[in-house]
Amino acid sequence: MPTSYSELRAQLATLTTEAFRPELAEIDRLPTLDIARLMNGEDRSVPEAVARQLPVIAAAIDATAARMARGGRLIYLGAGTAGRLGVLDASECPPTFNTDPSQVVGLIAGGPTAMVRAVEGAEDSRELAVADLTALGLTADDTVVGVSASGRTPYAVGAVEHARAQGALTIGLSCNEDSALAAAAEHGIEVVTGPELLTGSTRLKAGTAQKLVLNMISTLTMIRLGKTYGNLMVDVRASNDKLQARSRRIVALATGAPDEQIEAALAAADGEVKNAILMILADVDAPTAAERLKASGGHLRGALHATTA
Repeated sequence: MPTSYSELRAQLATLTTEAFRPELAEIDRLPTLDIARLMNGEDRSVPEAVARQLPVIAAAIDATAARMARGGRLIYLGAGTAGRLGVLDASECPPTFNTDPSQVVGLIAGGPTAMVRAVEGAEDSRELAVADLTALGLTADDTVVGVSASGRTPYAVGAVEHARAQGALTIGLSCNEDSALAAAAEHGIEVVTGPELLTGSTRLKAGTAQKLVLNMISTLTMIRLGKTYGNLMVDVRASNDKLQARSRRIVALATGAPDEQIEAALAAADGEVKNAILMILADVDAPTAAERLKASGGHLRGALHATTA
């Protein structure tokens, strides 16, 4: 890592995410609609960049699911926008997949304060990353995902290096080729999105790419863990009126049962959607459904197969 301002400046100059685009030097003089069209055109290139990394992403997801199946956690770490995106993805898992808040964790350099206000110098500290992981009680069953648009952020790189030394699975997500982050990780994902509309503003295309990849990591991992049945979120936690209505609709879509039967099954299953579906499709009571789901490791399709076999 650079030890002086001049070294850092020289390093940033080599990153495609920091590149200056002369053709956009007078963008501020364009009509707003023209700028919006330019930005929209830039954004359309992001999914293509992600697509080029799909084999690497899929391998990382399979490895993550295997660790989580034996009790490991999924831990995101990053600074600034990258850290905020990790925290966002982690926070969405409990209501969507009924995970315990400790199963998917987002850490941002500088702590919770950095979610809304920059914490100066936090991203430059490898030691802070090690301290944050140590406070979580990192184990070899955990998966650590370092996220950094540049691929050089010391907090993210330090986290991945420490986690790998502890035997944890490591993933490095960056938006530049040949990054230090990808080199440090077992699975290096480099989604090269190119120069930004505003020079160096990596909350734009790079941030969008990171969001797309984190969506894949969490969602596909949960699919592999049996948190869905087909494309239905059967582990959804009905914590508000909207999600209660969604729970009923999911049971209806999975079973085709009448409203009265759905209400009775959900009541007997204490609101657990997966259990209610199994009760209806396998014609079993709530305790039996719970036992069969436990035996199948929480996989509804496996529990149904065991019932009909």
